[in-house]
Amino acid sequence: MRWIAQQGYHAWLLDWGEAQPTDRGLDISGHIERVLIPLMRRFDTPPVLVGYCLGGTMSIAAAVSGACAGTAVIAAPWHFNGYGDTRGDIASLWEAAQPGCEQLGLVPIEVLQTGFWKLDPARTIAKFEAFATMSGDEAAMFVAMEDWANSGAPLTYAAGAELFEQLILADAPGSGKWHVAGKTIDPETLPCPAIEFVSLADRIVPAATAIGLSNRRELGAGHVGMVVGSRAREQLWEPLRHWLATLP
Repeated sequence: MRWIAQQGYHAWLLDWGEAQPTDRGLDISGHIERVLIPLMRRFDTPPVLVGYCLGGTMSIAAAVSGACAGTAVIAAPWHFNGYGDTRGDIASLWEAAQPGCEQLGLVPIEVLQTGFWKLDPARTIAKFEAFATMSGDEAAMFVAMEDWANSGAPLTYAAGAELFEQLILADAPGSGKWHVAGKTIDPETLPCPAIEFVSLADRIVPAATAIGLSNRRELGAGHVGMVVGSRAREQLWEPLRHWLATLP
């Protein structure tokens, strides 16, 4: 965010806040309809949306449904059938977690992290094996990243249910059955310029799940590394700046 601002852009970061059990009925579509689109309409000129991961998926829906000057999506899943056989494991996870989440009115970060681990269990084990031999700055960075990744806010129950049931398992976006703000969300109908950054090494959002926009850039870093890794500026930040400069 600081870097984007230093390039001369007026950057805003949307923080969804800490979900409470009283928010249980606010699903992903509701976040877009009741929070994101109304915020977009408060600007004097239409904003450019930049969304990462599920935020990119949501940005596409908001761009179709609201006033937007452009949208850039980074590692955003759309064709959820691209997760392949792992969707069966995720379905089992949600079946086990759903009753407790319904009682809480929330989907804790631990449920989401377990889903991420199921995408590549061997890699999860391997990274902690590697940590055993780390020292100094490398070990400190590993701990900082793991603390960050495991300290996320919970989802509302409805958002978690929509994520697992409608997006991941039913592939509503990829099959043209995702409806937001009274519209079927089809990236082909975007009324604004758009660009998609896809990582070929991403295990959390594999390239097979990508949207498929005609303006697509392929990266070699992983899901987090593409944003904060040593090559992030070269692979993502600079190309994003160049694209922003082409917009009216």
